[in-house]
Amino acid sequence: MKLGQSARWAVYALVLAMLCLSFARADDPPRKSNGLTDVVQWDNYTLFLHDQRMFLYSGEFHTFRLPVPELWLDIFQKMVAAGLNGVSIYIHWGLTNPAPGVFDFNDWRALQPLFDAAKLAGIFVVLRPGPYINAETTAGGLALWSTSLVEGAVRINSTSWNVAYQPYVSKIIEASKPNQVTEGGPMLLLQIDNEYSQTPIGNAEYFADLEEQYRSNGIVVPLQYNDPGERMQFTSGLGAPDLYGLDFYPNNFNCTPGAFWNPVPTNFHEYHLETAPERPFYLPEFQGGSNDYWGGPGYERCRERVGPDFADVYYKNNWASNAKMQSVYMFYGGTNWGGITYPGGYTSYDYAGAIKESRALWEKFDEMKRQGIFIRSSPSFRKTDWIGNTNQSDPSSLFKGVSFTGADGDKAFGTYLRNPDTGTGFVVVRQLNGTSIDNISFRLTIPSSRGQLTIPAHAPSISLNGRQSKLIVADYTFGASGSVLYSTASVFFAGTIGLRDVLFVYGDSDQSHEVSILLSGRAGKRASSKRVAYTHSDGVFTTISVSAQAGAKGMVTLWESSTQLVLFADPTTVATFWAPAVRAPTTNTVTGLETFFQFGTNTSVLVGGPYLVRNASLADGGRTLAIRGDLNASVPLTVVAPESVRTVTWNGARVGVQGAGTGVLHGRLSVSSAIKNVKLPNLQGWKFADTLPEIKDGYDDSKWVVADHTSTNITIPPAFGDGRVLYGCDYGFCENIILWRGHFDATGGEKAANLTINGGTAFAASVWLNDVFLKTVSDFSATGETNALFDFPSSAVRPGRDNVLTIVLDHMGNDEGQNQKSDRGIRGFELLGGVGKFSTWKVQGKLGGYTGYPDKVRGLLNEGGLYAERAGWHLPGFPAKAPQFTSRELSSGLPGGRAGVGFFVTTFKLDIPQELDAMISFEFDDGAQKPGVPYRAIFFVNGWHYGKRVGNVGPQARFPVPPGILDYQGTNTLAVALWALEDTPVHPTLQLVLDGAFEGGVGAITKNNPRWTPRLGVY
Repeated sequence: MKLGQSARWAVYALVLAMLCLSFARADDPPRKSNGLTDVVQWDNYTLFLHDQRMFLYSGEFHTFRLPVPELWLDIFQKMVAAGLNGVSIYIHWGLTNPAPGVFDFNDWRALQPLFDAAKLAGIFVVLRPGPYINAETTAGGLALWSTSLVEGAVRINSTSWNVAYQPYVSKIIEASKPNQVTEGGPMLLLQIDNEYSQTPIGNAEYFADLEEQYRSNGIVVPLQYNDPGERMQFTSGLGAPDLYGLDFYPNNFNCTPGAFWNPVPTNFHEYHLETAPERPFYLPEFQGGSNDYWGGPGYERCRERVGPDFADVYYKNNWASNAKMQSVYMFYGGTNWGGITYPGGYTSYDYAGAIKESRALWEKFDEMKRQGIFIRSSPSFRKTDWIGNTNQSDPSSLFKGVSFTGADGDKAFGTYLRNPDTGTGFVVVRQLNGTSIDNISFRLTIPSSRGQLTIPAHAPSISLNGRQSKLIVADYTFGASGSVLYSTASVFFAGTIGLRDVLFVYGDSDQSHEVSILLSGRAGKRASSKRVAYTHSDGVFTTISVSAQAGAKGMVTLWESSTQLVLFADPTTVATFWAPAVRAPTTNTVTGLETFFQFGTNTSVLVGGPYLVRNASLADGGRTLAIRGDLNASVPLTVVAPESVRTVTWNGARVGVQGAGTGVLHGRLSVSSAIKNVKLPNLQGWKFADTLPEIKDGYDDSKWVVADHTSTNITIPPAFGDGRVLYGCDYGFCENIILWRGHFDATGGEKAANLTINGGTAFAASVWLNDVFLKTVSDFSATGETNALFDFPSSAVRPGRDNVLTIVLDHMGNDEGQNQKSDRGIRGFELLGGVGKFSTWKVQGKLGGYTGYPDKVRGLLNEGGLYAERAGWHLPGFPAKAPQFTSRELSSGLPGGRAGVGFFVTTFKLDIPQELDAMISFEFDDGAQKPGVPYRAIFFVNGWHYGKRVGNVGPQARFPVPPGILDYQGTNTLAVALWALEDTPVHPTLQLVLDGAFEGGVGAITKNNPRWTPRLGVY
């Protein structure tokens, strides 16, 4: 029998009443706070912000790895577009406090532009300022001078360490205090140091001191900690912060082999109960990718290992553990430009994050968006009890109300969560062997307001492909009055748009899906697609089945009426849809958070087709929907908007649409011809000069720093020598290329030098006696140290004269372990034969060391000790003229095919249209490695050290460089320091490559590339 509209709503009201009786509202557990503010509180489920529960869905981004502040908004907008409401950000102490008492929070190191961009985008900030951050950075982010000047251990409660770090923390407090959510800013949480242990004595005291400094100086938001690897550190006791979090990387920290998976963790819920049951289960650093290593497989292999399927299974497994706070590391990795990286990593820090290093999006972003929009759309998911799972091997966690039957029921695994207030049920299902690549199918029995349901009721089965997870909902509500009894299709979006409740579900086209839903509205229309069948109605809920049709793509309207719209699509099509927040004050709008979904607005629209939607707004009394975003191709446009919308604009231009007044509009977005006609110039017209004058006869190093220290605070002692300590950082040279010169007055009997050289993993050091090349040594182990005998050709020794052993050392960065005091330099030295000892050692690194370096904009880690760098040859405007410079193409290599270091400079013009966001890379050797051709190349773009190429090791051959570093509408300076490691001809090639072009972007990008001026003190 068919029911009339009023009868249907009467039945629906009865169902709601039954729900209320079946699932009586559970009292919230008492909220907790840190005693400093009630704006941010928590219970065992979630955080509360301004008395509203929130699911913190966050991603990691380091602004120092993208030193163009205008592009921070680009990353934040892409995060918000993926449904994220939080960004976790490390601040690098070493970059902002370059010398004792010297602070530099200017330019790309500034914190206020970070907070301003986050607020504009509508994303909360979790600030992680260290002092130690790890992050695969040199010394783990510590100020490099501290590794030499602090007596004894760092990161411990000692006078020397406190004096070093506390002024930096004072600056962090000064900048962040007015940006807390309590002040209407975006900073939600602040982290205490990073990945540490409460023992031995001094560690917990250090944390307690650090926390007291924050709390007593105005930081009132909760303090958090991330504990790596289930060690139960700082859960309570001295030094424990407000919120404990688990730091976890389940799939190992490498990219080899690409498709390998570790077992999916099954103990997270129990771990939460064991460690911090009164607080939300928080994963402040969960694997979002992996770092790659020198000689590794490259980030394309990383994407295989931690791609969209990884996010699908492992992140939803966190949901199954009842985690309501999660941040993935990294969401956008960026670039280890200059000397930022630690020795194990190369220039790229792509990390296989959801946003590539070039800032392009890929399929992993799509999966995270599908998850993020669901979380944002599902208030009932913010509070759930963990009821149990179907793991037969663990009877204590077994919940018999959920079970699997069918052909592969014994291969399925499910965890049941339920909202105690609404009764909404969520079942996270995956394969029992989460790493399996087999496909399985089964039926699922779940509890509901109508008792036990076996689903699907009419479709063949629920299917899981290999390495796939799903969230099955029951008694799920959407919009003002929409109700779903169950759905085996995944929920993408749920909410109210205009006068209608909208539900958008999705599923693979080669699987069957079923939704049991209360259909409502007059003049309802059913889908005409042959893929959809209305299989059953019990007078209240109608079951809609979507049949498996391999290859079927696109969106299908399951139901459309004046009060309801239900859509279905495959995952790829769903990924083309965006749900931008539309600013419209809610009943509980929070001042200062007007741009934040949930706290400033709950209004959204759906926009399908564009590459990216950055934001949307309603104007002209709601008649015009203005959308801003990016396109990389012409696409059909689908808009689900309030019925009042008659006009749509895209980046300010009107779009022709059909369906005005219906709430569903269709049109087309077209790209201009400019996107297809981006032309990049050839790199040619190079000028060349030698940049190793130090090996030439008569070179004067009298003004170099004399290396004569006989003691050091670096904890690893010299291996051998005469008592002098030759560690670069002890003399102010802590990064990039460093040169050493050992003098001795020869008798003619000198035969060799025995040297132990430490440069970190993948270092290289070339050694000359006077002007005669001896050899190059390197080491790719974790030790990063080599002992070698450097034999002297008899013709190279000059009896009766001053002889000089010159060492060019590629300092690969300081280790990031717990100690962080790296012994970079000459750890052992011995002269064999003749006089038997060196009379003097001299050292030279970047001009001015860490106390007087001239380039304050690019900063502490940009330059090294090559003569060309000290003189500023890499800077725009440097006059590379004869006689010092001659014309020579980079591909010709060094004159004579001999070992040495040469400097190549050229300029090129770009003419990229203002409306295009072009993603440009520099590619060496057509992307190939050069085994057997040993060279290194350090290249500078407009003065910025934006890459190090190790041609015979790799893997990196392509180096993305963003706008702002590149001048898209002007002349650019490119400089390459080419280091031939052996007496072997090298012929590198270098070209510009377009990684993608997009109409839209974030607008004009400021260029901050100071030009060359003559430098003093260059010797």
